[in-house]
This record gives sequence, structure tokens and C-alpha cells, in this order.
Amino acid sequence: MDSKLSSPLSTLQWVDRNTVKPNDYNPNKVSKQNLELLKTSILTNGWTLPIVVRPDRTIIDGFHRWTIAGEDPLYSMLDGKVPIVIVEHKEHSEDIYGTVTHNRARGTHLLGPMKAIIKELIGEGKTVEEIGKQLGMRPEEVFRLSDFSKEDFLTMMANRQQVFSKAEFITKY
Repeated sequence: MDSKLSSPLSTLQWVDRNTVKPNDYNPNKVSKQNLELLKTSILTNGWTLPIVVRPDRTIIDGFHRWTIAGEDPLYSMLDGKVPIVIVEHKEHSEDIYGTVTHNRARGTHLLGPMKAIIKELIGEGKTVEEIGKQLGMRPEEVFRLSDFSKEDFLTMMANRQQVFSKAEFITKY
């Protein structure tokens, strides 16, 4: 195994959040709604991605994870700590490349697969509210991806207790 590729993970540690600092060049911005979604993801799934830092603990990737880790309930639940891995580059330009490539490599969601996911979740009886909360979507977004008619969707929203069985769901196609 190439040690250059695996060495950052050997530096994994939980450190005081206040010893980590943002860089001054990150071009990535996240909406308040997506910050809430990130918080929900961490509360649901646990902390799955460490913050990538330089040896001086300046963030290369993970600014938004670092940001929400400073807010309750995460700050209290984590005792003010965040997980980091250290990447040591020879040049500052490599830090910048790291920031941008981490952000760009995450990609975007394609319409077809997202529609299939929404259909599957509704087919499993998940409510529009739950889907919206867990995926960071407004009810209108869930509707657009569901392929339900407007009338069926409004009925589903009005009858919040109503859950479509898989058989009922299939007949909606």
C-alpha cells in the first residue's frame, strides 16, 4: 500500500475545535438550509468524514463541518472536539488544489436517480415531512421528484397520517 495515499488516515485524531482555523480562500459556500442538512446528517449517521487540515490546523476541507461543530447540540455532544486528519503539502498551491478538488469531486445529484430514491422512500411509507427533513428538501421539491399528480400529492399532504402501501404506490404510475 502506498504510504502517501494512506498516511493522512494514520493522523486521525479528535482535537479541540477551537485549535482548528478556516483558510482564507475557500470558494465553496453552503446555504443555511444545507448547513442544517449537514447537521442532521451528522446527528443521524454520526461523524463520518474528518476535517482535513494542514499541520498548523488550517482547514483544507471540512469548513462547513467545522462550522456546525461549533453550534449546539453538536458542540456539547462532542465536548467541543472535531476529528481531523493532517495533510502536509510542500506548497501552498497544493492546499488550494486540495480544497477545490475535495469540493468539486463530491459531484451533483442527477434527476433520474433522485426521482427513483423519492419513489422508493414514498413506496416504503415514508412521509413527505420525513423525506424533506432527512434529505433537506421542501415539500415542493419532494413533489417534483415524486411524479405524483398535484391532486394526489395535495391529498397526501392533507392526510398526513395516510401512508401509501407499495400496492397503492405502484398504481400511481
